[in-house]
Amino acid sequence: VQLQASGGGLVQTGNSLRLSCAVSGFTLDYYAIGWFRQVPGKEREGVSCLSSSDGKTYYGESVKGRFTISRDNAKNTLYLQMNDLKPEDTATYYCAKYFGGSYYGGMDYWGKGTLVTVSS
Repeated sequence: VQLQASGGGLVQTGNSLRLSCAVSGFTLDYYAIGWFRQVPGKEREGVSCLSSSDGKTYYGESVKGRFTISRDNAKNTLYLQMNDLKPEDTATYYCAKYFGGSYYGGMDYWGKGTLVTVSS
């Protein structure tokens, strides 16, 4: 199982980025999958998750209305569209696979992160 996040970079406040997470070794639509972020010295934060069992999505309060999670099962790729970016969105973003189809379970595989930096 592998997950590879990409798409990070340096952007100005108010701009957009789309992160991608290419997965291999498992069928994307059989498992819940999500995006997390971490700033050095702080705990990892759940950004958005997508359940495969019922199609439910979760968004952290700080990103609701600005970020959208989606997946392309044919391409085995998870996306995170991030709009109206703010300096507080600056972090390393990770994608992770859950044990099962619901995001109420734990995660068993993590990808390497991609750094997003939002300048003010």
